[in-house]
Amino acid sequence: MDPRKKIPRNFSFEFFPPRNEDGRAKLRETVEQLAQLKPKFFSVTFGAGGSTREGTYETVKNIQAMGQQAAPHISCIGTTRADILTLLDSYRRLGIRHLVALRGDLPKDAPRTGGDFHYANELVSFIRSETGDEFYLEVAAYPEFHPESPSPESDIRHFANKVRAGANSAMTQYFFNVDAYWRFVDEAKALGVDVPIVPGIMPITNYKQLARFSDACGAEIPRWIRRRLEGFGEDLDSIRNFGLDVTTELCDRLLEGGAPGLHFYTLNRAGPTCTVWERLGL
Repeated sequence: MDPRKKIPRNFSFEFFPPRNEDGRAKLRETVEQLAQLKPKFFSVTFGAGGSTREGTYETVKNIQAMGQQAAPHISCIGTTRADILTLLDSYRRLGIRHLVALRGDLPKDAPRTGGDFHYANELVSFIRSETGDEFYLEVAAYPEFHPESPSPESDIRHFANKVRAGANSAMTQYFFNVDAYWRFVDEAKALGVDVPIVPGIMPITNYKQLARFSDACGAEIPRWIRRRLEGFGEDLDSIRNFGLDVTTELCDRLLEGGAPGLHFYTLNRAGPTCTVWERLGL
């Protein structure tokens, strides 16, 4: 389908596995709040090299137990086919039918060794060959290009390969440049990609944290936004207010342009996402 067509829009929220009981209690409260917005699913991340595998499983298990649809991330780096089959079976038993299939990040300073997969398209293809259409498969997209990509052309080809391998839809890395998103959508369409590409949204509430995340993942903070945020110094209320204004305008432009939904990176907090949601009149 053309991502610019007026189609039913889907919204989703992303969490990371909490590290302790206090974090788990706070996440339960966050799920209860965000569930009132009736998202299509809640996704749960998977740490570098599988470092949060058990935490991911427990988190999606808890979300499912709350009557919500969870979509765990599955990373293929350092895993074998047998590992993936075991993981799929464990999720199948929980009633999960929605997965986010990723290459995943390498453990810091670790060489790429072991495992049966090197790229996400191989993981998608393997899941399809073993389970048919049992799972709805989501993949990642990078409107501003993957930080390891040698060129924009190779990056868009890699993305198209993931879709051709059997992905149902994609969610993007967060961004603040609307034109980058629509250009990516158009270039993907030119390569025959015909699945929804849902924009990833990071509400701006903490400049230092955002700058650190963006440097790591390759997401550009436009200079005018960066300078304004820097100018607020330690005035956290001004940073939050300005950041939510920017985020709301970004979402509004995307939805007005025909984006097939929004995927919010919540950082396990409901407040900023709910504020943007209310401002958008959703």
